[in-house]
Amino acid sequence: MALKRMDNVGIVVEDLDVTIEFFRELGLNLEGRAMIEGEWAGRITGLGDQRVEIAMMRTPDGHSRLELSRFLAPRVVADHRNAPVNALGYLRVMFAVDDLDDTLERLRARGAELVGEVVQYMEAYRLCYIRGPEGILIGLAQELG
Repeated sequence: MALKRMDNVGIVVEDLDVTIEFFRELGLNLEGRAMIEGEWAGRITGLGDQRVEIAMMRTPDGHSRLELSRFLAPRVVADHRNAPVNALGYLRVMFAVDDLDDTLERLRARGAELVGEVVQYMEAYRLCYIRGPEGILIGLAQELG
């Protein structure tokens, strides 16, 4: 059997509402919110009895999703939000945007900070990394031409 698709990328946050609004400003749509709880969910994650509020955000093309999770129980045990770009493990999500400057302006109004600088790769892309709500690392890419 072949791989069908990547379903979603999960990000654990403290403030679900602020993070939802940030990703809405970026252009994602809130698909839904739910409370995931109980022993059955803990069997998947290995965390035992858990209670997690989630929000599913969908990209405008409908092909990709972010699952934002706020753990109520068990409590969060580690914090990777301030890891540098060269840290091991999952680190960032990259989004293609139509207008990088406009996107940066709108996201800065919601607290986003540029990590380095906006750079141009050949005649193909303008790229940058930003830190969004709670220090989440996000890549932005504008295809040129």
